[in-house]
Amino acid sequence: MTPAARAQAAIDLLDEILAAARAGGAAADTLIARYFATRRYAGSKDRRAVRELVYAAIRLCGAPPVSGRAAMLAVAARDPALAALFTGEGHAPARIAADEPVAPEGIAPEWLRAALAESGLADAELAALVERAPLDIRVNRLVDMPVAIAGAAPIAGLPDALRLPPGVNVEALPEWAAGAIEVQDAGSQVVTLAARAAPGQRIVDLCAGAGGKTLALVVAMMNQGAILASDSDRGRLSRLLPRAARAGASIVTTRLLDPGREGEALTDWTAQADCVLIDAPCSGTGTWRRNPEARWRLTPDRLARLVETQARLLDVGAALVKPGGALVHIVCSLLDVEGAGQVARFLAARPGWRAEPLALPVGRAHGDGVRLTPAHDGTDGFFVARMQAPC
Repeated sequence: MTPAARAQAAIDLLDEILAAARAGGAAADTLIARYFATRRYAGSKDRRAVRELVYAAIRLCGAPPVSGRAAMLAVAARDPALAALFTGEGHAPARIAADEPVAPEGIAPEWLRAALAESGLADAELAALVERAPLDIRVNRLVDMPVAIAGAAPIAGLPDALRLPPGVNVEALPEWAAGAIEVQDAGSQVVTLAARAAPGQRIVDLCAGAGGKTLALVVAMMNQGAILASDSDRGRLSRLLPRAARAGASIVTTRLLDPGREGEALTDWTAQADCVLIDAPCSGTGTWRRNPEARWRLTPDRLARLVETQARLLDVGAALVKPGGALVHIVCSLLDVEGAGQVARFLAARPGWRAEPLALPVGRAHGDGVRLTPAHDGTDGFFVARMQAPC
């Protein structure tokens, strides 16, 4: 592909990504993979160059642009060499007209930017939300294998965490095949520490997904005790047990839940859990570095539905906690309505429950919990709180 053809391919992909964002369709990574699956003529350099153009445009445009071309013109306005490719010749994008729309730059749609500011994030912290994310892994101490990856750097406060150089193909490493490492952002590792998991405990990971935090809990428990990993997403949950087997984890069982009726499938765990960890469905504002097009998908209505779901899951989880046990609320969001505000509402409605102080290796106190941000902590954005049930 010529450089000009790559630019047009990026425009075409951006149009698909915008349409998927409006309709709740596939993520950008999936659409890019599908696009090149039917274009075998595109080599690895072509795929990399197109992907970089696509994500440059997504990161630059806070609000959904009117078109993929408008988004790419915003990138071209910063890059004269890219603008020069708009010649209209061959497979190149059409020439740039003087009056055609150019997407405005920004961090997020204005309503969302305002909500983040109201949640206490300064402008410098907002800008860091759309920077490129690092590649972090967690060393699995259940597997007796030395981990020696070129360029890997330790992460302060997390003895099992390493930050890898950009471009490392983790799944090609022998440590991956042996189950000795897992890809997991440092922030995700930090907030899992709030569970204070220990050998012999009984823990419910209520929104386990594919099991990243579940497997971290297994290691903290030294593979002794019991973990129930549940979720309402069959596809994600189906990936957990194969991952657990590769990691040498034998204390995990899974349970598929019916959305909106989660508690009905968990009555055998009523008041039985030492800890219930809820990594709740959320807006994902803390993960924009990895999924920047999520800013184009979120609406006030969708956020309101997520907040309702979180409140319901907190009620479900609270019923499973034994007297004196703990409920851990985690969201990869920096919006107070999903984090500190959600916990405040929960505690106000449940006399006898109390927030426990958290001493985590990174993060700052926020409301009744701790908040991590990309700017301050170099991790994805998270809010986490630990609440203790009355004895």
